[in-house]
Amino acid sequence: MSNPSPQLSIVIPALDEQDNIEPLVVQVKQAVIDAGIDAEMIIVDDGSTDQTLARISALQEEHPWLRCLHRDRAQGQSAAMAAGIAAARAPYIAMLDADLQNDPADLPAMLDVLVRGEADMVQGDRSANRQDHAVRRIGSWVGRTARRLLLGDPTRDTGCTARVIRAEIARQLPLQYKGVHRFLPFYARMLGARVVEQSVHHHVRHSGEAKYGAGIFNRGPAGLVDCFAMRWMRKRHRDPEAQERSS
Repeated sequence: MSNPSPQLSIVIPALDEQDNIEPLVVQVKQAVIDAGIDAEMIIVDDGSTDQTLARISALQEEHPWLRCLHRDRAQGQSAAMAAGIAAARAPYIAMLDADLQNDPADLPAMLDVLVRGEADMVQGDRSANRQDHAVRRIGSWVGRTARRLLLGDPTRDTGCTARVIRAEIARQLPLQYKGVHRFLPFYARMLGARVVEQSVHHHVRHSGEAKYGAGIFNRGPAGLVDCFAMRWMRKRHRDPEAQERSS
């Protein structure tokens, strides 16, 4: 039986990643669970049509800290993250991709920054270790430049999914909207969060193909539109917090 009050919830969207699920669970166990961190792992099966769901279910028998959320049809990476965050039970939430390009071994150090109170969000930076092909590198550069020009976003690698964030901040991220996962450090800062970047490892994809918007031609236009949408949201964002006063 998993702990109902873990320290860390690791949220991972997965779409047709059947061959990556078992090594992903093994890596998380070795890097996080065996390191003594009380954690739960939440894999959100985003409408997979392969054996992803079946393989997660089989692994749950051996790993009680592994949880699975299932969606009958794919609704996108942002919405899958939102589902995982809503189900998370820990005060700190980590995020990873399911394709094994992120390294779970980076999570303990990222978590430690938050536990020490030095930040509200630690965003992974793959810049020094990027293993993507040239097309994805160019797409990332275009997206980063657009975000800097349109939003003034200083984040070097906002597209890196590896991150750890305080749960109360994570639950305010508008991930019910498609594409928002590309702007999480920006939006967290808009909420007043302290965001720092930390260098992380990056690996060549283990198996399968990228599912969530790979390629410069289908990511670029959508990302540009999303930049304008985020600028609209920033201009209209208001702090809803208020202090109660008694008579």
